[in-house]
Amino acid sequence: MNWKLIFLLSLFGLAMSVATVYLIPSNNEGFFWLPIFVVSAYLIAKNCTQNFFFNGLMVSIVNSVWISLAHVILFDAYMAHHAAEAKLYLHPAIPVPPRVAVFVLGVVMFGVASGLVLGLFSFIASKLVKRKTLA
Repeated sequence: MNWKLIFLLSLFGLAMSVATVYLIPSNNEGFFWLPIFVVSAYLIAKNCTQNFFFNGLMVSIVNSVWISLAHVILFDAYMAHHAAEAKLYLHPAIPVPPRVAVFVLGVVMFGVASGLVLGLFSFIASKLVKRKTLA
C-alpha cells in the first residue's frame, strides 16, 4: 500500500467535503467525482507497483472520512443545503442521532461503495498505463 499517495489523493475528498456543503448540490456531485476518480486511478496506476484495487479502495475510504467529518462539523449548513439528505438523516426510523448517521453512513456505505468503484478504475488503469521502469 502506498500510504503517502493514498493520503495525498484523499485531499480531493477534503476539498469536495467543503464544496459539497456550500457549492455543489448532491445531484451534481457525480460530475465532479468522475474526473477525480479518473485522475486518481491514473496516478495510482502510475505510482504503485501492486495492490492497485486496494489503493483505490483506501483512497475512497479516507475520502469518506474527510467528507463525513466535514459534514458532521458543518452539519447545520449541510442540512440547510441538502433537503433530501436532511429528510433521510432526520427520519424517525434512524435509531441514532443525525450526526452519527451522517458519519457512519458516509464512511461505511458511501466510502466502501465509492472505494469499490475507484478500486476497479485503478485496476483497469493499471492495465492501460505504462509505469516508470528502473534502467
